[in-house]
Order: sequence, then structure tokens, then C-alpha cells
Amino acid sequence: MINEGCKISGEITGNGDFMVNGEVSGDCDVSGTVTLAGNGYWQGSIRAHNVIVAGHIEGDIVARGKVEIVRTAKISGTVTGEAIAVAEGAVVEGVMKTTGQSEPLEFTEKRDD
Repeated sequence: MINEGCKISGEITGNGDFMVNGEVSGDCDVSGTVTLAGNGYWQGSIRAHNVIVAGHIEGDIVARGKVEIVRTAKISGTVTGEAIAVAEGAVVEGVMKTTGQSEPLEFTEKRDD
């Protein structure tokens, strides 16, 4: 977990799930799920099994599994995943590519951040 107010610079690798509430400048390649919370900011690329974005990312997302983009998200970059779900209100400035058979889905989020 990278808490709010914490700043990380560099490459992140590893196994397991990561929750980011602070700032990251750099790339990551992890085998678990990366969650960028509503207060989180990421500059660089995220490569993980699953990715959940509620915060702001300037960079590309490559998920081997699913990408969930919640209504508070702002993404500037390419989003690639087996399946992509985008909540109403999310901002994606870039291209979305699905590697699975389904097209990106739009949904109305029913939970609070």
C-alpha cells in the first residue's frame, strides 16, 4: 500500500496486489492487481494482471486480465486489457484495446470511492 502523501519514484515489480493512494513516478510490472485510488496519481506505465483506476494516470495501462475504470478516473494514455469496463463520468484521453473477445463496456457505478 502506498498511502496518501507518499511519493514513490522508480520501477515497481513483484507479486501480489498493490493499492496506491499517493503518487508514483515510474513503471510497474506486477503479477497481481494494481488499484489506483481516487486520490492516487501515477506517471508512467502500469503492467499488471488486473488494474482498477479511480485516480489520475498519465501513461499506458496493460492488463493481462481486466481493467476497471471508475467514474472519478482520468487517464491519458493507451488502455489495453482482456476486458475493459468504463464507468459513466470517467475520462479516457487515448485508445482502448481489448485483447479478449468483448468490446469495452460502459456501466453506472453503484458504489462510493
